[in-house]
Amino acid sequence: MAPNDSAETNGTAARGSAGRRKAARYIVPAAVAGVAAATIGLVPALASSGDPDLPKITAQELIEKIAASDTEQFSGTVKISTDLGIPALGGLAGSFLSDAGGDGGKDTSGADPQARLTELASGTHTLRVAADGPDKQRLSVLDDTSEYSLIHNGDQVWAYDSASHAVYHAEGEDKAPRDKDRAAPEGVPTTPKALAEQALKAADGTTSVTVDGTARVAGRDAYRLVLKPEQSGSTIDSVTVAVDAENGLPLKFTLRPSSGGKAIVDAGFTSVDFGKPAGSSFTFTPPKGAKITEAEDAKGHEKARGGLGEAEAAQGAGAPKIIGKGWNSIAEFRTPGGAALPSGASKDVPAEARQFLDALGDKVTGTFGSGTVFRTRLINALMTDDGRVYVGAVTKDALVEAANAG
Repeated sequence: MAPNDSAETNGTAARGSAGRRKAARYIVPAAVAGVAAATIGLVPALASSGDPDLPKITAQELIEKIAASDTEQFSGTVKISTDLGIPALGGLAGSFLSDAGGDGGKDTSGADPQARLTELASGTHTLRVAADGPDKQRLSVLDDTSEYSLIHNGDQVWAYDSASHAVYHAEGEDKAPRDKDRAAPEGVPTTPKALAEQALKAADGTTSVTVDGTARVAGRDAYRLVLKPEQSGSTIDSVTVAVDAENGLPLKFTLRPSSGGKAIVDAGFTSVDFGKPAGSSFTFTPPKGAKITEAEDAKGHEKARGGLGEAEAAQGAGAPKIIGKGWNSIAEFRTPGGAALPSGASKDVPAEARQFLDALGDKVTGTFGSGTVFRTRLINALMTDDGRVYVGAVTKDALVEAANAG
């Protein structure tokens, strides 16, 4: 019979020992995973051949196993999908990316990882991943007729989009990912471990952590670690991480919403091999005729296009104020100059963008005044008419309450 051991994790327990403190920092509400993302609702892609019978393990021991995992070599296939419950962007997303490239709407860096990997924030995707220590990683996003690959090898980062025949190149230690499991830029989670580490960082008394049986993931025996908020008001119901019973590597990550329905985030290996990947996986030579964009060129172009505006925006907005803690954390900040953000009714906003804003927004009022709540299944934001913004993985009512208190 699969073990069903549970343990409550709180701030007091986390301070029990140095080892527990190290492990405890990995437990955090996935409210931060807005990033989450991160950050994905996948049709379950992992075949199951029955739950394995494994030795009993406590939640604390399993957390420590994740923290101590030193797996540096692996390769495999990952399926990842996002369902934030927002309307399809249609041509709007392409328009945003073109604007980011400047040059009259022409994208000057079609293989730029920062732009391309944001596509993982919607739909279902198949990825091939490989890692050989902290200096070599490869990530490939597979489509029906094309492939996008991102290769990190030492101080070199290459990206290639076969559809557009575009190449992106960055050189220098500051350009290289420092996490042995991350080929993507910081903040773009592409493996179950990267997602899990966003959800497992610090026990603060707001999280229930249990071991809920076992599973078979990509042919591997795994324990199921389940995190649940102990507070009301979060958009998150639970986070489940399937942890390899042998080496402690997270194999699957699932984030479920408090509103019910399918998962927002479900990402996991469909196949995995812990042998040393072939050295050729981390080498790249630009194909003949490919257009190569150097990172410094793209950076300089962006500075020329909007660097001053970004600096002014940062100066006007200031650092956000954090209201509450744990799963119910809300970030409060002001828009530059305290100006209200454009609404769907504004004639200065393109028609397609107006349609998108109207589909997301709910008009709300309170003692704070009036504003609009823009909603997804994970992250919600209240933008007041006097230029304040409240953002968090919390319900609309929680945002209004925070604005009233502010």
